[in-house]
Amino acid sequence: MPKLKTHSGAAKRFKKTGTGKLKRYKAYKSHILTKKSAKRKRNLRKGTITDTTNVKQMKKLLPYI
Repeated sequence: MPKLKTHSGAAKRFKKTGTGKLKRYKAYKSHILTKKSAKRKRNLRKGTITDTTNVKQMKKLLPYI
């Protein structure tokens, strides 16, 4: 069986938690921040767990994580 390549873009964006779940950061925090409320921007700072519907696909992109 040949080695599998890790998707480098996904590797930069996802980390594995201690329990084996995938952690990600939220989108919409890079520009046009003046019209977004402080509460909204504060909530975008926090990481979150990747949805279970996407985990199978992510495991293919990140075989060694």
